[in-house]
Amino acid sequence: MGLFDKLAGWLGLKKEVNVLCLGLDNSGKTTIINRLKPSNAQVQDIVPTIGFSIEKFKTSSLSFTVFDMSGQGRYRNLWEHYYKEGQAIIFAIDSADKLRMVVAKEELDTLLNHPDIKHRRIPILFFANKMDMRDALTSVKVSQLLCLENIKDKPWHIWYEYIIYLIICLHIL
Repeated sequence: MGLFDKLAGWLGLKKEVNVLCLGLDNSGKTTIINRLKPSNAQVQDIVPTIGFSIEKFKTSSLSFTVFDMSGQGRYRNLWEHYYKEGQAIIFAIDSADKLRMVVAKEELDTLLNHPDIKHRRIPILFFANKMDMRDALTSVKVSQLLCLENIKDKPWHIWYEYIIYLIICLHIL
């Protein structure tokens, strides 16, 4: 069973899944998506997403359509056009970008209060990304700054890159 199969099992997702990958620009969304794809579908060069891109791939038991949404300020208003189709959300956070943590919190609050999300029990996977950077915040601190403990009406979990890397390495061995 692959990593995405395990995540989907934890999130209670179906055989065909639409996932929204959201977060500020430079938070690592495209890289996260690339690492979650089967190894034969991964690409070597990652470039910043302009607007959005759609990635489709399959794992052993699931078909994924992942909407990789640009996190640049001028494109964030596009996110809401895809909320209805989303069955799960990956919200990427740059743990080393302390200055923009407030902006990430504002965007998360806007997302959670949107009518197409607010009353749905849509699972959210938070990625506290870039933990290998000097002075990066811990996943606990990221969780506190984003007030994740206040999310009571949706299943959520916060992961960080080292855990994903470890799981991928164990899966390969």
